[in-house]
Amino acid sequence: MHMAHALELARRGLFTTDPNPRVGCVLVGNGAVVGEGWHARAGEPHAEVLALRAAGGRARGATAYVTLEPCGHFGRTPPCADALIAAGVARVCCATEDPNPQVAGAGILRLRAAGITVDSGMLAAEARALNVGFFSRFERGRPYVRLKLAMSLDGRTARAGGVKAWISGEASRADVQQWRARSSAVLTGAGTVRADDPRLDVRLDYGPWVRQPLRVLLDSTLSCDPRARIFQGGGAVVFAADEAAAAVEPLAAADEAVAGPGAAARLGELAPRRVERVPRAGAGLDLDAVLERLTGYAVNELLVECGPRLAAGFLAATRVDQLILYVAPSFLGAAAAPLTALDGAGLDAAQERFEFADVRRIGADLRLILEPRKA
Repeated sequence: MHMAHALELARRGLFTTDPNPRVGCVLVGNGAVVGEGWHARAGEPHAEVLALRAAGGRARGATAYVTLEPCGHFGRTPPCADALIAAGVARVCCATEDPNPQVAGAGILRLRAAGITVDSGMLAAEARALNVGFFSRFERGRPYVRLKLAMSLDGRTARAGGVKAWISGEASRADVQQWRARSSAVLTGAGTVRADDPRLDVRLDYGPWVRQPLRVLLDSTLSCDPRARIFQGGGAVVFAADEAAAAVEPLAAADEAVAGPGAAARLGELAPRRVERVPRAGAGLDLDAVLERLTGYAVNELLVECGPRLAAGFLAATRVDQLILYVAPSFLGAAAAPLTALDGAGLDAAQERFEFADVRRIGADLRLILEPRKA
C-alpha cells in the first residue's frame, strides 16, 4: 500500500524530472504516514529529503518506502542515504536498486552500515516501468525508443502529391503531446522536416517546471534549411554523415564567438544547432551510433516521429522498444505514402516481432501500443 502510494507520488514528476529518475517517498511511523515527497526536477531536493522535511522529528524510528535506492554520493544534492541516517529512520524499503554506477547498491550498503534495515524488490516491475528510459540508458547504453506513427485505415500516412493534412484527430494530437512531454528527446528525419516543417516541441502547460525535450534531426547531408522551425526556440542536435559534418566544422568554429559552441553557418545565416558526426550505414546513418551518442546527452526516453524510410530503419534494426500507432477512420488511397518502407531483410527482422500491449479509443481514432514479444 505505502509503496504504491510512493509510486503515485513519483508519477507527479513524469514530465519534469528528466534526466533524473522519477522518485517518490513515503515515511510511515506507528502505522501512519508522517511525511511524503516526490522529486520534481534535476537540482531540486530529492523525494527522501522532502519527505523527511515534512516528517520532522516523527521520522525517527519510521520506515521509508522509496521507489528507487537512495543515493549514496554527492551530485547536485547531498546523499539521501546520509539524510535518512541522520533522521534516525529505522527501516528503508526501496523498490529497486539504482542502475547508475555512482549508486548501484552503494546507497543500500551505506544504510546497512549505519544499522538501518533495508529491503528491496517491492513493486520492482512497476518502479522500473516508471523509469524505463533511465534503466535503459545505464543498463543497455542507449535510450528507450518509442516510435510514433499515424495512419489511415488503408495503412497510409500522407496524402498523395504532398498535400498537407492531419491524419489523426485533435484528441490524438493532444495525446502525442503527453508522449513528447515525458521524453528526453524527440527525433525525426530530414524528409519530414523538408515536407512538414514540424516544431516537435511540447505545447502543454504542465506546471511551473515546463521542460522542452531535446530536438534531434537525422540529416546525413545537412540538406535542411537552417530556417526550419525545428531549429527555432533553442535549436536542435543534428546527426550528419562524417563527410557532411566535416564540411561545416570550420564554419562552426568561426561562428562560436557569435552563436555559441557548435553553431554552424549555412546559406549566410546562423543556424542554432549542434552538428554531430556519425558513420553511414547503407543509405542512411548508423542508428546504433546515434543512440549511443544520445546517451551522452543523458537521453532516457527517445520519441521518434518520422516518415516511412526512417521508421523502417528503426524497425529493421530492431531498435524500437514501443510502437505507438494512431489509426484514423479514413482512407487515403493507394497513391498515398505507406506506413513504412520495410522490405527484404528489414521486413524479415521486423516480422512478427510485436504484440499488442494496449488498445484504446482516443477521440475518433484508435491508439495501439505494441511492444516486442517476450521470449
